[in-house]
Amino acid sequence: MKEVYAPFIPGTYNENNLDELSVLLEKGEKYAIDNLLWSDTQYFPSVNFSIAHVKNGVALKYFVEEQYTQVTYKAVNDPVYKDSCVEFFISFADDQNYYNLEFNALGTALVGFGKDRNGRLAVPNDTVSGIKVLSKINWAEDLASFNKWELTLLVPFDVFIYHDIQTLNGITSRANFFKCGDDLPEPHFISWSNIDSPVPDFHLSQFFGTVKFI
Repeated sequence: MKEVYAPFIPGTYNENNLDELSVLLEKGEKYAIDNLLWSDTQYFPSVNFSIAHVKNGVALKYFVEEQYTQVTYKAVNDPVYKDSCVEFFISFADDQNYYNLEFNALGTALVGFGKDRNGRLAVPNDTVSGIKVLSKINWAEDLASFNKWELTLLVPFDVFIYHDIQTLNGITSRANFFKCGDDLPEPHFISWSNIDSPVPDFHLSQFFGTVKFI
Protein backbone atom coordinates (compact mmCIF):
# COMPACT_ATOMS: atom_id res chain seq x y z
CA MET A 1 0.00 0.00 0.00
CA LYS A 2 1.36 3.42 -0.94
CA GLU A 3 2.14 5.93 1.79
CA VAL A 4 2.72 9.65 2.05
CA TYR A 5 4.00 11.54 5.05
CA ALA A 6 2.39 14.84 5.99
CA PRO A 7 4.63 16.83 8.36
CA PHE A 8 3.38 19.47 10.77
CA ILE A 9 4.04 23.07 9.80
CA PRO A 10 3.95 25.37 12.84
CA GLY A 11 2.32 28.75 12.69
CA THR A 12 -1.13 30.15 11.99
CA TYR A 13 -2.22 30.42 8.36
CA ASN A 14 -5.17 32.03 6.62
CA GLU A 15 -5.95 33.86 3.38
CA ASN A 16 -3.57 36.67 4.38
CA ASN A 17 -0.41 34.57 4.50
CA LEU A 18 -1.28 31.61 2.27
CA ASP A 19 1.66 32.54 0.05
CA GLU A 20 4.01 31.76 2.95
CA LEU A 21 2.41 28.36 3.41
CA SER A 22 2.69 27.77 -0.33
CA VAL A 23 6.45 28.34 -0.21
CA LEU A 24 6.83 25.90 2.69
CA LEU A 25 4.82 23.24 0.85
CA GLU A 26 6.97 23.69 -2.24
CA LYS A 27 10.05 22.97 -0.13
CA GLY A 28 8.48 19.76 1.18
CA GLU A 29 8.55 16.29 -0.34
CA LYS A 30 6.57 15.94 -3.54
CA TYR A 31 4.64 12.85 -4.58
CA ALA A 32 3.73 11.95 -8.15
CA ILE A 33 0.19 11.31 -9.33
CA ASP A 34 1.32 8.98 -12.09
CA ASN A 35 -1.07 6.09 -12.65
CA LEU A 36 -2.71 6.82 -16.00
CA LEU A 37 -6.06 5.03 -16.03
CA TRP A 38 -8.67 4.16 -18.65
CA SER A 39 -6.76 5.90 -21.44
CA ASP A 40 -7.11 5.41 -25.19
CA THR A 41 -4.81 8.26 -26.23
CA GLN A 42 -2.02 8.08 -23.61
CA TYR A 43 -2.34 11.83 -23.00
CA PHE A 44 -0.49 12.15 -19.70
CA PRO A 45 -0.29 15.46 -17.78
CA SER A 46 2.48 15.76 -15.22
CA VAL A 47 1.07 16.09 -11.70
CA ASN A 48 2.73 16.19 -8.28
CA PHE A 49 1.55 17.21 -4.83
CA SER A 50 2.87 18.11 -1.41
CA ILE A 51 0.87 17.67 1.79
CA ALA A 52 1.23 18.81 5.40
CA HIS A 53 -0.95 19.71 8.35
CA VAL A 54 -1.13 22.90 10.35
CA LYS A 55 -2.83 23.94 13.57
CA ASN A 56 -6.22 24.39 11.97
CA GLY A 57 -6.28 22.16 8.90
CA VAL A 58 -4.76 20.18 6.05
CA ALA A 59 -2.40 21.96 3.66
CA LEU A 60 -1.99 20.79 0.06
CA LYS A 61 -0.17 22.03 -3.00
CA TYR A 62 -0.58 20.62 -6.49
CA PHE A 63 1.86 21.13 -9.36
CA VAL A 64 0.38 20.51 -12.82
CA GLU A 65 1.71 20.62 -16.38
CA GLU A 66 -0.84 19.92 -19.12
CA GLN A 67 -1.58 20.86 -22.70
CA TYR A 68 -5.24 21.70 -22.11
CA THR A 69 -6.40 23.77 -19.14
CA GLN A 70 -10.06 24.64 -18.66
CA VAL A 71 -11.54 26.75 -15.85
CA THR A 72 -15.26 27.06 -16.55
CA TYR A 73 -16.79 26.59 -13.11
CA LYS A 74 -16.60 29.33 -10.50
CA ALA A 75 -19.35 28.56 -7.95
CA VAL A 76 -18.92 26.38 -4.86
CA ASN A 77 -19.91 22.74 -5.41
CA ASP A 78 -20.06 23.16 -9.19
CA PRO A 79 -19.02 20.03 -11.20
CA VAL A 80 -15.35 21.02 -11.29
CA TYR A 81 -14.29 17.52 -12.37
CA LYS A 82 -15.34 18.57 -15.86
CA ASP A 83 -12.63 21.26 -15.78
CA SER A 84 -8.90 20.81 -15.26
CA CYS A 85 -9.28 19.22 -11.85
CA VAL A 86 -7.21 17.86 -8.97
CA GLU A 87 -8.81 15.81 -6.21
CA PHE A 88 -8.14 14.57 -2.68
CA PHE A 89 -10.22 11.78 -1.11
CA ILE A 90 -9.71 10.99 2.59
CA SER A 91 -11.30 8.87 5.32
CA PHE A 92 -10.64 9.10 9.04
CA ALA A 93 -10.22 6.36 11.64
CA ASP A 94 -12.02 3.17 10.55
CA ASP A 95 -14.87 5.02 8.85
CA GLN A 96 -15.91 3.44 5.55
CA ASN A 97 -17.20 6.84 4.47
CA TYR A 98 -14.79 9.38 3.01
CA TYR A 99 -14.66 12.98 1.88
CA ASN A 100 -14.04 13.87 -1.75
CA LEU A 101 -12.47 17.29 -2.22
CA GLU A 102 -12.24 18.39 -5.86
CA PHE A 103 -10.78 21.63 -7.25
CA ASN A 104 -10.35 23.14 -10.67
CA ALA A 105 -7.26 25.19 -11.50
CA LEU A 106 -8.86 28.34 -10.07
CA GLY A 107 -9.53 26.56 -6.79
CA THR A 108 -13.32 26.30 -7.18
CA ALA A 109 -14.24 23.51 -4.78
CA LEU A 110 -16.66 20.59 -4.72
CA VAL A 111 -16.82 18.60 -1.47
CA GLY A 112 -18.95 15.58 -0.60
CA PHE A 113 -19.14 12.69 1.87
CA GLY A 114 -20.27 9.06 1.64
CA LYS A 115 -19.19 5.45 1.24
CA ASP A 116 -19.11 5.26 -2.58
CA ARG A 117 -19.97 7.31 -5.65
CA ASN A 118 -23.73 6.93 -5.14
CA GLY A 119 -25.83 9.03 -2.79
CA ARG A 120 -23.03 11.31 -1.66
CA LEU A 121 -23.88 14.12 0.75
CA ALA A 122 -22.75 17.57 -0.34
CA VAL A 123 -20.89 19.56 2.30
CA PRO A 124 -22.75 22.91 2.66
CA ASN A 125 -21.57 25.76 0.45
CA ASP A 126 -20.77 28.09 3.33
CA THR A 127 -18.53 25.44 4.88
CA VAL A 128 -16.75 24.67 1.60
CA SER A 129 -16.22 28.40 1.12
CA GLY A 130 -13.96 28.29 4.18
CA ILE A 131 -11.26 26.52 2.16
CA LYS A 132 -8.41 28.97 1.48
CA VAL A 133 -7.05 28.91 -2.08
CA LEU A 134 -4.05 30.34 -3.90
CA SER A 135 -3.98 29.67 -7.65
CA LYS A 136 -1.22 30.48 -10.13
CA ILE A 137 -1.61 29.64 -13.84
CA ASN A 138 1.12 30.17 -16.43
CA TRP A 139 -0.45 29.84 -19.87
CA ALA A 140 1.68 28.38 -22.68
CA GLU A 141 2.37 30.61 -25.66
CA ASP A 142 1.49 27.92 -28.20
CA LEU A 143 -0.28 24.55 -28.41
CA ALA A 144 3.02 22.70 -28.63
CA SER A 145 3.83 23.73 -25.05
CA PHE A 146 2.16 22.83 -21.77
CA ASN A 147 0.34 25.15 -19.41
CA LYS A 148 1.75 25.09 -15.90
CA TRP A 149 -0.36 25.73 -12.83
CA GLU A 150 -0.04 25.46 -9.08
CA LEU A 151 -2.81 25.29 -6.52
CA THR A 152 -2.25 25.80 -2.81
CA LEU A 153 -5.08 24.76 -0.48
CA LEU A 154 -5.72 25.16 3.23
CA VAL A 155 -8.63 22.93 4.21
CA PRO A 156 -9.87 23.84 7.71
CA PHE A 157 -10.82 20.94 9.97
CA ASP A 158 -14.36 22.38 9.99
CA VAL A 159 -14.79 21.17 6.39
CA PHE A 160 -14.77 17.59 7.69
CA ILE A 161 -18.19 18.17 9.22
CA TYR A 162 -18.94 14.56 10.13
CA HIS A 163 -15.84 14.27 12.31
CA ASP A 164 -14.67 16.27 15.30
CA ILE A 165 -11.06 16.88 14.33
CA GLN A 166 -8.96 19.10 16.57
CA THR A 167 -5.55 17.89 15.44
CA LEU A 168 -4.09 15.33 13.02
CA ASN A 169 -0.82 14.88 14.87
CA GLY A 170 0.08 11.17 14.90
CA ILE A 171 -3.00 10.18 12.88
CA THR A 172 -2.90 7.74 9.95
CA SER A 173 -5.68 8.13 7.38
CA ARG A 174 -6.63 6.39 4.17
CA ALA A 175 -6.57 8.58 1.08
CA ASN A 176 -6.03 8.95 -2.64
CA PHE A 177 -5.07 11.84 -4.91
CA PHE A 178 -6.22 12.40 -8.48
CA LYS A 179 -6.08 14.50 -11.64
CA CYS A 180 -8.87 14.51 -14.22
CA GLY A 181 -10.67 16.62 -16.80
CA ASP A 182 -13.88 15.08 -18.05
CA ASP A 183 -14.77 17.83 -20.55
CA LEU A 184 -11.28 18.64 -21.79
CA PRO A 185 -10.22 18.02 -25.41
CA GLU A 186 -8.21 15.10 -23.96
CA PRO A 187 -10.24 13.62 -21.06
CA HIS A 188 -7.98 11.82 -18.60
CA PHE A 189 -7.97 10.03 -15.25
CA ILE A 190 -4.77 9.82 -13.20
CA SER A 191 -4.32 8.54 -9.65
CA TRP A 192 -1.61 8.43 -7.00
CA SER A 193 -2.62 5.01 -5.66
CA ASN A 194 -3.48 2.71 -8.55
CA ILE A 195 -7.09 1.64 -9.14
CA ASP A 196 -7.84 -1.80 -10.56
CA SER A 197 -11.18 -1.31 -12.26
CA PRO A 198 -12.36 -1.92 -15.84
CA VAL A 199 -14.41 1.32 -15.84
CA PRO A 200 -13.55 4.87 -14.71
CA ASP A 201 -14.28 5.25 -11.02
CA PHE A 202 -12.20 7.20 -8.49
CA HIS A 203 -14.72 6.28 -5.76
CA LEU A 204 -13.21 2.90 -4.90
CA SER A 205 -11.90 3.31 -1.39
CA GLN A 206 -10.42 -0.20 -1.31
CA PHE A 207 -7.59 1.21 -3.44
CA PHE A 208 -6.78 4.11 -1.13
CA GLY A 209 -3.24 4.44 0.17
CA THR A 210 -2.34 5.97 3.53
CA VAL A 211 -1.38 9.41 4.76
CA LYS A 212 0.64 9.56 7.95
CA PHE A 213 0.36 12.92 9.70
CA ILE A 214 3.61 13.33 11.65
